[in-house]
Amino acid sequence: MCALCGVLGGSDHWTEAASRPGLGSPATSAAARRGERMRRVQAANRILSFYRLHLADWQGTTYILSTATGKSELVDNLSHLWSVAEQLTGRLCDPLDPALLNWLESGA
Repeated sequence: MCALCGVLGGSDHWTEAASRPGLGSPATSAAARRGERMRRVQAANRILSFYRLHLADWQGTTYILSTATGKSELVDNLSHLWSVAEQLTGRLCDPLDPALLNWLESGA
């Protein structure tokens, strides 16, 4: 399958489900889904900045993960984020790394 067909034809991943407050079911509003997606990107970027990486949304269908030097990879969904981050950086990117957790707690 070509990359474009994969982007256009892919089904939603469970990490993409936006919830209506109190109901726990996927949001039907495009604006609500887009807002939730942007909040996920912001949260991920807070963690990824520790590794000098940046995540961006691409057309609400996939993500672009980039290094500080501009090297980039497409990320289908958030479950693939850490493996792609490790490929780009050439090192282990553990979201539970004590050094990362200390860095986040320090407000960096």
